[in-house]
Amino acid sequence: MIFINIFRFLMPKKPAVVFAVTGLLAALGAVHAQTAPSLQAVATGLDRPWAVAFLPDGRFVVTEKAGRMRVVAADGRVGPPLAGVPEVVARGQGGLLDVVADAQFEKNRTLYFCYAEPGQGGSSTALSSAQLSADGTALQGVKRLFSQQPKVASNLHFGCRIVQTADGKLFLTLGERYQRMQDAQRLDNHHGKVIRLQADGSVPSDNPFLGRAGALPEIWSYGHRNLQGATLGPDSLLWTHEHGPQGGDEINIARAGRNYGWPVITYGENYGGGKIGDGITAKDGLEQPLHYWVPSIAPSGMAFLSSPRYGKSWQGNLFVGSLKFNYLARLELTGEKVTREHKIEVGQRVRDVRQGLDGLLYVLTDSEQGRLLRLVP
Repeated sequence: MIFINIFRFLMPKKPAVVFAVTGLLAALGAVHAQTAPSLQAVATGLDRPWAVAFLPDGRFVVTEKAGRMRVVAADGRVGPPLAGVPEVVARGQGGLLDVVADAQFEKNRTLYFCYAEPGQGGSSTALSSAQLSADGTALQGVKRLFSQQPKVASNLHFGCRIVQTADGKLFLTLGERYQRMQDAQRLDNHHGKVIRLQADGSVPSDNPFLGRAGALPEIWSYGHRNLQGATLGPDSLLWTHEHGPQGGDEINIARAGRNYGWPVITYGENYGGGKIGDGITAKDGLEQPLHYWVPSIAPSGMAFLSSPRYGKSWQGNLFVGSLKFNYLARLELTGEKVTREHKIEVGQRVRDVRQGLDGLLYVLTDSEQGRLLRLVP
């Protein structure tokens, strides 16, 4: 305002000139006030990290795809691999994948994690719980809560994002294992599904297909491809995203009993070109995505920002990582509609994004020298 008053004193008394200068300086001030946050390295040297969870004391739990889970100190010191992690299939897209801390971690020290589980016929996505030992060196009391059926000989499309609801239930996203895409339209298997469980692995009494002949009771929604992003929205609904084949990455709200269309409808096409199925993008009874990308950005990780730490313009935005283009997408929403997209360049494949307990955003990069980054206001 000092500079504006000087200009008013020095410039000719022409209102149009004064208003133009005033507007220009106000705009420059607004740009300065909205300088983009910067990325700050919290931890480095992580080997293909896949997910990060937050502990109440400021530490982090990070999974590495090869089958290692580590505790990272608040100052970024990376601890040794935890003992007690079950055997995982670390091939292709498989490995040790998502991890979340129970909302009551301070009382029960419980972690939930999902991974590619070996077994007869191949592999599938499994979900387990365990307690982090008091000294932070091991998983104890590991319990398998769920195993995707059937197991198949594929190293692709495991899905594997976990979301805990306010009442303690667990959502788990499951890929359709690529060559089993038609399974996504059937309810007698877990391929291409979102499932919903109690924290002990039992099936909630209000699951949509419970008691339906020929349907697996864990299923919440179906017709998905490969979901690698999931989070609760401000509406307390489950928001997800999934990889399209070549184009057609989707954002959806996974509602109970709904069919999201894969592979009957899609905005993507076969790798190398060509229609998938009938090449249609809509059909009665199949849900349309809230948003989709063509070309694909290869999305991974997903978080709503509820915190005011970055200012009002960011609060309520949805954040999605891009593996293909090495950026973090910031999506402005009006209700359930994406109205604008911004890109925050990261420089490495973005595997995960989460809002921490401190209200800041954290990003994991998918690299042999992966990093845990903090987005600093």
